[in-house]
Amino acid sequence: MKKAATLALCSLFALSCTAAWAADTPLAAMPYTPGLDTGAMNIEANPCEDFYEYACGGWVRNNPIPPDQSRWDVYRKLNADSQRFQWNILAELAQPVEGHSPLQRKLGDYFAACMDEGRVAGLGLAPIQSALARIAALKDRRALPALLSELQRDTPEANLFFGFGSAQDFSDATRVIAMLAAGGLGLPDRDYYLKDDARSKLLRNQYREHVTRTFVLLGDDEAMADKAAASVLKLETALAKASLSRVEMRDPYKLFHKMDAGRLAKLTPHFDWKPFLSTAGQNGLANFNITEPAFFKRFDTIAAQTPLAEIRSYLRWQVTHSNAPYLAPAMTDEHFAFFGKTLRGVPEQQPRWKRCVTLVDKQLGEALGQEYVARAFGPELKARTRHMTEQIEAAMERDLQGLDWMSPATKQRAQEKLRAIANKIGYPDKWRNYDALPIARDDFAGNVARAQRFETERQLAKIGKPLDRGEWSMTPPTINAYYDPQLNDINFPAGILQPPLYDAKMDDAPNYGNTGGTIGHELTHAFDDEGRQFDARGNLKDWWQKRDAAAFKERAQCLVEQYGNYVIVDDIKINSRLTLGEDIADLGGLILAWSAWRAETADKSLEPREGLTPEQRFFVGNAQWACNNVRPEDARVRALTDPHSPGKYRVNGLVSNMREFAEAFSCKAGDAMVNRKVCKIW
Repeated sequence: MKKAATLALCSLFALSCTAAWAADTPLAAMPYTPGLDTGAMNIEANPCEDFYEYACGGWVRNNPIPPDQSRWDVYRKLNADSQRFQWNILAELAQPVEGHSPLQRKLGDYFAACMDEGRVAGLGLAPIQSALARIAALKDRRALPALLSELQRDTPEANLFFGFGSAQDFSDATRVIAMLAAGGLGLPDRDYYLKDDARSKLLRNQYREHVTRTFVLLGDDEAMADKAAASVLKLETALAKASLSRVEMRDPYKLFHKMDAGRLAKLTPHFDWKPFLSTAGQNGLANFNITEPAFFKRFDTIAAQTPLAEIRSYLRWQVTHSNAPYLAPAMTDEHFAFFGKTLRGVPEQQPRWKRCVTLVDKQLGEALGQEYVARAFGPELKARTRHMTEQIEAAMERDLQGLDWMSPATKQRAQEKLRAIANKIGYPDKWRNYDALPIARDDFAGNVARAQRFETERQLAKIGKPLDRGEWSMTPPTINAYYDPQLNDINFPAGILQPPLYDAKMDDAPNYGNTGGTIGHELTHAFDDEGRQFDARGNLKDWWQKRDAAAFKERAQCLVEQYGNYVIVDDIKINSRLTLGEDIADLGGLILAWSAWRAETADKSLEPREGLTPEQRFFVGNAQWACNNVRPEDARVRALTDPHSPGKYRVNGLVSNMREFAEAFSCKAGDAMVNRKVCKIW
C-alpha cells in the first residue's frame, strides 16, 4: 500500500560504512557498493538460530548510528550517498552561469535561497507574521472556515484540525472527488494523547513544555505561554479521542463515507463549509469522501464550543510548528530539540545542506528527478528491472494457479487483477510541469509557501476530473517503493534501483533476493489484507467468495500470532495487526522472488561464491537490506506508528516459514529458524 516499503540502506562494505555517513562533501557520481557483502556477516553465528545475526552481525557492530540520525540502516546509507549526489547537482545548478534551462535555474535558485542561512536568520519570525496576524484578527467564529482554508493553502504540510484535498473515488476508480480527512495533532499518533503509562505521561509533559517554549519565542510571557500550551494539549487530546486508531485505518471501508454537500452540512451544523470552499476556489462541490464522520462531528462541537482565545492559540501553534523547520535558528533549534532529541533520541540536527536537498526533493521533486535520472538511471537498468518484474509476476500467476485454498471463481478474479497491474519503473512517462511556480533566489520562506500553494492548487484542480493513472506518489530519487491499491500499480523509483539494492555487477541470486523480494513485496500488497479489498480497476469492491475470504483470514491470523510475540524494545511487542499487511507482503515477496529466481536460472549452472552456495546467497542477499541499528526512542515511536516490523523480524520472521531456507542451511526441526507452525498465504 502507500505505506509503501519505506525501507532505507547502508554500504555493505563494513569498513567503508562506519565513516561514509560523516562525509560532508558533494558526490559527482553515485558510489558503488556491492549487493552482497560477506564482510557484513557474522559467520560465527548459527544461521539456523538467528539468521539476522548471521547475515548482518558484522554490519550492526561496525555501523554506529550517526549523530544526526534516529536509526541507521542500508537504505539510509544509500539515501545519504544519494543526498550527497543530489547536493552536487543542486550546487552546480545554483551557480549563476549561462546555459541552464529555466527549470534548472528554478532548482538552483530554490537551493541557493535555502542555503542562505544568514538571510533566513536575519528574517526571524517575519515569514509567518502575516499568518499570525490573520489568526490574531479572528474575533468572530463565523470567520473561522475562511481562515482555516487560507492557512491550509499556504502552510507547509498544514495540520489544522483536518485535511482537505482530492482523492480517487473508492466507488468509481475513474474519478477524483474531494476528501476531508481527520487530523489536527502535533504528536505523531493519537495514542500519545490517550495512553496512561508513565512514559506517555512524561512525553506529554515534555510536549507541553516544548509548546510553551514555542509561544515564548513568539513573544508571549511565561504565564501566557503555559496557559496557551495547556489549551493546545486539551484541544488536541479531544481531537485524538475522536480519531480512528492506525489499526482501524487499515480497513478501507472505515475510511470511505461518501456524502453530498447537504449531508456534510448536517454532519457539521455549526461549521459553514461554503466560505471554506469558496476561499479554496472550490465552490459548488457535489460529493465528498469524509474519511471519519465521527471525527468531523466532534470537530463541529469543538469549533462551536471552544473559546476563541483557545482556538487562536491552537492555530498559532500549528502554523508555527509547521513552519518551524524553515525559520530562523532559534525556532528551528527548539523544534528539533523536541521532535528530534526528545521524541526520537537524535543528538544532532542535520546540516543545512541535507535539509535543503530534502526540501527540494519534497517541493520540486520531479524537476530534481529529471536531473537525477539523466545521471544515474539508464535504459539498460530500466529494461533489466522490468524483466525481473515480469518474472516475479509470472511467479505470482503460477502461485495463484496452484493455491489449494482458493476457489476457481476467486482465482479467476485474482488473475484478472494481477494482469491489470501497471508496472512503473524509474520515473514517470510524463514529467510534472512547474512553469506556474515562481521561485526567487532571495526568498526562501516565500519559495516554501509558494510551492505549498502550487501543490495545494494542483491537487484541488483534480476534483471532478478523470483520473490520471500515470501519476506517481514518489519522486525518482526516492529510496523506496510502493503499491497503490486504487491505481493498481507497483512503483519502483530510480533511487531504489541502485547498488547495493540492485547490483548489475552481481549474480542473480542476491539480486533476486533483494530487489526481487522488494518487487514481490509490492506485488503481494495487491493481495494483502487491505489490497485484496480492491478490484482490478481500483474500486473498493468485494470480489471474494466467502469461504475464500475466510481461508485468507485464517492464514493471515498465523502471521498475527507469530509477529505478535516479537519484542521491539523494552517490553513493547509488535502490534501485529498494524504490521499485518507488510508482514504478508514480506513473506509473499520472498516466496515469489525465490520462485522467479529458480525459473530465471533453471538452465544455468550455478556455482558457490565467497563460501556460499547460490541458495545461501539468495537468502543472505535478501537479508542484508534489513541490516540496521535503531535508537530506543525511535523504536518506541515506530512501535506506535510504523506498519513495518523491525528489520530483525523482517528477516527471521520470513525464513522461519520457508522450507527452502532450512534446506539451504541444513536447519532441522527444533531450530529457532524452523517454525513448528508454518505460515503461508501467497
